[in-house]
Amino acid sequence: MSEQTNTNPTPSFWSNLINSATFRMFIIGFLVLILLIPLFFVQDLIRERERTKDTAVTKINQDWGSNIQLFGPILVVPYNDFTESTETDVKTGKVSTVKYKEVKYAYFFPDQLNMDASLLGEARKRGIYETTVFQLKSNINGKYSKPDITKLELTEDQMLWEKSHILLETTNVKGISNQLKMKIGTVDLNFKVEYNSNQNEVVNQFELTSNYFNAKELFTSDSINYEMQYNSNGSENLQIIPIGKETTLKIKSNWKDPNHIGEFLPQNKKISKEGFESNWKVLEMNRPFSQEFVTVPNLSTYAFGVDLMIQADNYLQNERSAKYGFLVIGLTFLLIFLIQTLSKINIHPFQYLLIGLALIVFYTLLLSISEHSNFTIAYFIASFATIGLITLFSKSIMKIWKFPLFILLALSVLYSFIFVIIQLESYALLVGSLGLFGILAAVMYVSRKIEWN
Repeated sequence: MSEQTNTNPTPSFWSNLINSATFRMFIIGFLVLILLIPLFFVQDLIRERERTKDTAVTKINQDWGSNIQLFGPILVVPYNDFTESTETDVKTGKVSTVKYKEVKYAYFFPDQLNMDASLLGEARKRGIYETTVFQLKSNINGKYSKPDITKLELTEDQMLWEKSHILLETTNVKGISNQLKMKIGTVDLNFKVEYNSNQNEVVNQFELTSNYFNAKELFTSDSINYEMQYNSNGSENLQIIPIGKETTLKIKSNWKDPNHIGEFLPQNKKISKEGFESNWKVLEMNRPFSQEFVTVPNLSTYAFGVDLMIQADNYLQNERSAKYGFLVIGLTFLLIFLIQTLSKINIHPFQYLLIGLALIVFYTLLLSISEHSNFTIAYFIASFATIGLITLFSKSIMKIWKFPLFILLALSVLYSFIFVIIQLESYALLVGSLGLFGILAAVMYVSRKIEWN
């Protein structure tokens, strides 16, 4: 009897290794790490486009007028500061006392500061980038009390009353659209602008100073009233610093999406289709600084006002979406791996790579479309195109519709889940954690049928 030959030789060690689930998992994990490289490039592209937008917005603001922050009006009274020092004569050894005189300034904030402002806002574009500009028309009025120099430990013979003046500091002088004048008591004042290079003592870069007047002669009573008009072109936001013992701000605008910013929120506000109206009232006890200074402190942290914001920040949402790229790629590959393992369908690593690249292209589609539309529409179009492409490609690999339709459903749920997380702020971590827990539970349930050997 002749011997029978074995036509089915035992698979070699390397053949078993290559066809094993463990090896496929290793290859898939390696592909995920490789795909992080283009994902990082996409994230860098988002940041680059955002920088381009910031440059365009800055150019618009420079041409029209920057944001406005007002600090003042402040009553400024110069005084002589006397100091003494001892000097020794080298030849005789005699010690003498020398008195030096230096002119310094005392700053007195008003008792009452009221600003009634009207903002006419509009959106301006440079290319595809958009920002908000406005025309400000305002009336500033209030009253000053007679300066109490004893609180600053000054004496009458030190004061230079005849060189008193009013100081108003601002971040935007280019946009000022009227000749600034103030009526204080019986005196009419005109202002001129100066650039202040001493940033340690002032809040803003530019000082508007009035002509001199004699404050001692002006204060014939305990208090005097003042009033001025301040009109300016500005961009994005308007803020003031509450230097009055009582500071009130009333803003009325045609802008429909105000964002109230700064240290204090309005006591009441009204937002409608025609615009908004907001009112603030800040008292001396609400902020921790006095009404008199010999050195003006930086009080910009106490500023408040309104930002005429453009509702959607597409680049922030794009960046948040791209941060979930690793999760999307990993879960998609895991899903396809489970289908491959359970169905015994052979899927080549190159096909995994193509699917991963399709998932990466989603973020470039999302970024480019969102620059010409709102984020929600862009997200829907980009996810619809990506899911459709992967589904059709899966059908060409698996030949039947059963598993591609499951991939379609799973990716739709995944992209919807990511979109919800992006929109949330306070509950993003909670919803994300619960969602990942559910996904892990589903994977554990499905993988229980896999025979890993």
